[in-house]
Amino acid sequence: MHNIRKITNDLVYVGASDRRLALFENVYPIPRGVSYNSYVLLDEQTVLLDCADLAVMPQFMDNVAAALAGRKLNYIVVNHLEPDHAATIEEAVLRYPEAKIVTNAKAANMIRQFFSFDLDSRLMTVGEADTLATGRHELHFVNAPMVHWPEVMVTYDAIDRILFSADAFGTFGALNGNIFADEVDFDRDWLDDARRYYINIVGKYGVQVQGLLKKAAALQIDTICPLHGPIWRKDIGYFIAKYDTWSRYEPEQEGVVIVYGSVYGHTAAAAERLATLLAERGVRQIAVYDASQTDVSILVSEAFRFSHIVIAASTYNAGIFTPIENLLHDLKAHSFQNRHVALIENGTWAAQSGKQMRSMIEEMKDMTVLGDTFTIKSAMKPAQENDLAELADAMLGSME
Repeated sequence: MHNIRKITNDLVYVGASDRRLALFENVYPIPRGVSYNSYVLLDEQTVLLDCADLAVMPQFMDNVAAALAGRKLNYIVVNHLEPDHAATIEEAVLRYPEAKIVTNAKAANMIRQFFSFDLDSRLMTVGEADTLATGRHELHFVNAPMVHWPEVMVTYDAIDRILFSADAFGTFGALNGNIFADEVDFDRDWLDDARRYYINIVGKYGVQVQGLLKKAAALQIDTICPLHGPIWRKDIGYFIAKYDTWSRYEPEQEGVVIVYGSVYGHTAAAAERLATLLAERGVRQIAVYDASQTDVSILVSEAFRFSHIVIAASTYNAGIFTPIENLLHDLKAHSFQNRHVALIENGTWAAQSGKQMRSMIEEMKDMTVLGDTFTIKSAMKPAQENDLAELADAMLGSME
């Protein structure tokens, strides 16, 4: 049974959602599932823009057939070769043997690595600013390397001003019939997943995203069709501005995220007390997380969201309590930078975590560590309340 929806009179959504997948890329939890977006352009010549994951292949192939309604498929445009969008290319070739595969040279080499079918006889290699006329439409190809693989390109329909943006402007979450961002409450239901998707999938490559945004600024864009999540046809500038902020490594909002790693609860108690002291000083945007109970992809995303971060960790095996150490490694791997940081350490006989956390943070770019590390010896004592209050004052003073 097919399940398609028109985007314009001659552009059809043929993607499908997977609500069974627990981990995206086998690492990021996706309790709301994920969509694999694909599009069919019905012009004098027909075009399939990207394919889908094997998990949704039956639905995807039914959708393509329904959109074509008996017509031949002339072109398959491959913007991105990651298997969640390209694993069904071989099946598409078997069903539509006359279709030309349109992609760049790097992607063509990856197709040869993933598959064994005859690519050369049906390959149409395109480069930066090359075009493909399909009748009324004219497709322009723009390279977008490292957003987030090196072969990525995006496709721009100059007639209807549609950007097929590959993984850019995507988000976690299955689509629920409403495929457009203006049909849902995006801020309430999608923004957190959009941020987590960007930061964890693309966040390391802010420079490259800025490059793509500069190219996009030269285009008139009325619609953005990503490979995951809702399609944008209204308020496009809102989402582009989010990408601009994230890719510049600027905080999305002023506030504090407190992340603690606590073995027996004493480090957690100090972190919770600091949250209250900040609240008493008028800080309204505060989020507190237990690193042992919260997936690190959420912690990384929240660190990017806020202007200030407090990291509290017990000493463990003469080092940093493991969940916090993992978080710091992940932050560095995603080029985390340009934040104010406060540190809390705990150690019953030898507090070592603070010194090591500071060292890891100082390896990151443009990081400001506020004051001295607040040290607990087993449990925070009432006499330390003033010192913790001073740390809260320092954080408040560093806010704009």
